Amino acid sequence: MWKNLGDLIDTARWGDAVALVDCRLTDAPMRYTYAQLDHRIRACARGLLRSGVKTGESVAILSSNRLEFLVAYLAIMQAGMVAVPVNYKLARETIDFILEDCNAKLIFADEERAQLLDSPVHTISFDDQRWRDFQDPGAFDPTPVDPSLCAMILYTSGSTGRPKGVKLSHGGQLWTVKARFRARDSYENECFIVAAPLFHMNALTNCKFALAGGARVVLMPQFEALKFIDAIDRHGVTWITSVPTMMALVVREQGALARIDTGRVRFIRLGSAPATGQLYEAIAKAFPSATLAGGYGTTEAGPIVFGPTQGRALPGDGGLGWPLPDVEVRLVDRAGNDADEGELWMRTPANLMGYLNLPEQTARVLTADGWYISGDVFRRDAQGCYYFVGRADDMFNCGGENIYPGEVEHVIEKMPEVLQACVVPVADEIKGHKPIAFVVLRHGMHADENAVKQFVLANAPAYQHPRRVLFMDSLPLAATNKVDRRALTLRAAALAS
Repeated sequence: MWKNLGDLIDTARWGDAVALVDCRLTDAPMRYTYAQLDHRIRACARGLLRSGVKTGESVAILSSNRLEFLVAYLAIMQAGMVAVPVNYKLARETIDFILEDCNAKLIFADEERAQLLDSPVHTISFDDQRWRDFQDPGAFDPTPVDPSLCAMILYTSGSTGRPKGVKLSHGGQLWTVKARFRARDSYENECFIVAAPLFHMNALTNCKFALAGGARVVLMPQFEALKFIDAIDRHGVTWITSVPTMMALVVREQGALARIDTGRVRFIRLGSAPATGQLYEAIAKAFPSATLAGGYGTTEAGPIVFGPTQGRALPGDGGLGWPLPDVEVRLVDRAGNDADEGELWMRTPANLMGYLNLPEQTARVLTADGWYISGDVFRRDAQGCYYFVGRADDMFNCGGENIYPGEVEHVIEKMPEVLQACVVPVADEIKGHKPIAFVVLRHGMHADENAVKQFVLANAPAYQHPRRVLFMDSLPLAATNKVDRRALTLRAAALAS
């Protein structure tokens, strides 16, 4: 079927259909058919081989979302090389470290990012003649590769400390694409919108399975709520891919939503972070014809783990569902025993091969028999449905009691007035740490600090109640469009000082 992870496009079936709408130029988006996209990918793959980069060597991509990013990404893997999308929002010295750590032999970049590079590695800019000269048009047979070989490296946890390069195999990532076709054999009547950055698993995976299924992909250079809403209407989007913070910003734009036909959207998928019941409700009201589903996944074990399997609907209280076919999970308590609440261990076909150049850290998260230890705490209810509790390393101690921010957020988000909440710790001389909450209210709703405190006191242990509550129009976004907890932690510390 597919020879490697870069070989996903079926031009015989969809050659004349539009594959990609590149919205980099808002007033004049460029449309490319499957045949045109395939031609560009093969020309780039031939150029890679002509350049002297060898099979198995790393090629980095440093760019905002655009056609050329996807062309280069798929071409690298078609040619049997290793694709390394790089978070261009990281500090320059961190980017330099990543390029050295992965031993990049070539860098593709847009002009803005190319100007920032200090690396001695040869760089091809998407925006000048070098990119055009690099192409070698002609027939190309994708390189057959062993499914166990590395296809790409995604770096995680680069905001603090040494970033870790997650090595992901062709076979594992192809499984994540194939898993989307269990219920239907194509997506040719769907139009996806992707605005999350392509250096992140969420956007990459959605683009790959959409292109493998014959869909049309509307690719935004970055997420901006009003432009996102306009693109949904202008391009007839039927399938929204996003993370919860993005949709929280979208549903606040009531005026813009009222001016478009939201009824054409049939599917909305939220991934990369948990979403509140209130957010689901607000999205359902804004997009009345859409089915909504949340998801849980990690870079290290694949973007899909749970779902509404065996015809069971997802519960409306934050339940993520049941393990998908081919996925095994365990919940392990602090004593190392299987339990109904504990750290999530996963064994999936998409599990990481290991962290690049970090054997000790690999051994801490990947067991000899193939379990990935996620660092996320989950609970399982009597029906076997799984719920996210919080990150094990986000836990803090308040007066001798352990607090998972996710648990407190879940309580606050049950308030009818609340759309989103983020809880962070601040240092306290007596308690050790104490919780501070940042809250976004639903459109047109009102609540004060005392009301939030009293709600938590009435619905959770007293030690969990936030000592301060700060209201915001929206929660800040990190580079991956998730909530920027680090920024809020720094803000809370400044307020407490």
